[in-house]
Amino acid sequence: MSLYRNAVWFLNGIHQYTRKGYEEASKGFDPQDLDVSVVGRSFMITGANSGIGRATAMAIAKKGGTVHMVCRNKDKAEEARMDIVNESGNTEVHIHIVDMSETLKVWEFAEAFKKQYPSLNVLINNAGCMVHKRELNAEGLEKNFATNTMGVYILTQSLIPLLQKSRDPRVIIVSSGGMLVQKLRVDDLQSERGYFDGVMVYAQNKRQQVVLTQQWAKANPVIHFSSMHPGWVDTPAVSKSMPHFHHMMGERLRSVEQGADTVVWLALSRAAARTSSGKFFQDRSPVPAHLPLAWTRSSAEEIQSFMAQLETLAGVIQSQPDAELNSPSKPQFV
Repeated sequence: MSLYRNAVWFLNGIHQYTRKGYEEASKGFDPQDLDVSVVGRSFMITGANSGIGRATAMAIAKKGGTVHMVCRNKDKAEEARMDIVNESGNTEVHIHIVDMSETLKVWEFAEAFKKQYPSLNVLINNAGCMVHKRELNAEGLEKNFATNTMGVYILTQSLIPLLQKSRDPRVIIVSSGGMLVQKLRVDDLQSERGYFDGVMVYAQNKRQQVVLTQQWAKANPVIHFSSMHPGWVDTPAVSKSMPHFHHMMGERLRSVEQGADTVVWLALSRAAARTSSGKFFQDRSPVPAHLPLAWTRSSAEEIQSFMAQLETLAGVIQSQPDAELNSPSKPQFV
C-alpha cells in the first residue's frame, strides 16, 4: 500500500511539480497580481542566500520591500546581498547570521530582533535541511527536526507579537509535496524509532509544518498564515541532499524563480490575502493537504499532543540560564 501510494504521488508529481507543470499552471496566473510596490513593508526570509530563498529576496527587493535575510553563512550571505542590491537598486537589504538548527540561538535572535525593529509585515520560513544520518544539536534535538520544525516554531512564535502589531501581517512556510505521503507521528517527532531515512524524516517535518500552519491560523486570526509546495526545483540543496533524484530529473526540474513564484505571490499580492488563512498552496492555488482516500489525517487529540510537545520543548530551551542572552554568541546584525 505504501509503495502504491508513493507511486501515485510520484506520477502526480511528474505532471504537476516539474517545470512543465509550472508552465501549464502559470497560464492561469493573473500578471497584475504582482504589479505592486511594497516600499515600507518589511520581509524576513530564512535561508535567503541561495535557492528559493535568494530568488524570493531578489523579487521582493525589486518591488521595494525591506528585506531581512536570515542566513547561516556570513560570506555567502554578503555575496548574495551584494547581488540583490546591485540588481534591484534597493539598499534596504539586511543580513542576520543565524543557524536555524541551533534552537536557543534562533530564540535569542527573535528576541533581539523584536527589540531592534518596530515592525515585521511578512515572515517567510524557507530554510530547511535534509541530514541523512541521525545527528543532534546542542539542545539534544535531532537536526532535521531542529531546523525544519523547532526552528520554525520558535522563530514564528517569538515574532507573532511583532507581526500582530504590523499592517497586513503574513507568515509563509515553504513546505513540500513530500509531506503528502506522511501522517503526523506524534509519538516519534524526532525519528528515534526504526530505520532513519533522511528523505522520509524531511517529509515528516514538512507534514509537521503544514499542521503548524493550520493551528497557527486558528489561534491568530489577525495574521494570514499559509504553507506551500514549490514543486521540484533545481536548487543547491536538492543537488546536495538528493543527488540521484536531481540527476534523474535533470532538465525537468523547475528553476529557482519558478519555485519561488508562489512564495512571492503569497508574500506580495492582495489576491493571496483574500484567501482563507491556514491553507496549503501550489502554483498560486490552495490545494488539499492530503491525497484522496489518504490515511494521513490526524485526530484533534493527536494535533493537540503535537502542539503541546513543541510548547514543552520550547519552554525547556527558553528556560536556559539568562546568562545565555549575554553570551559572546549573541545574534549578529549586519
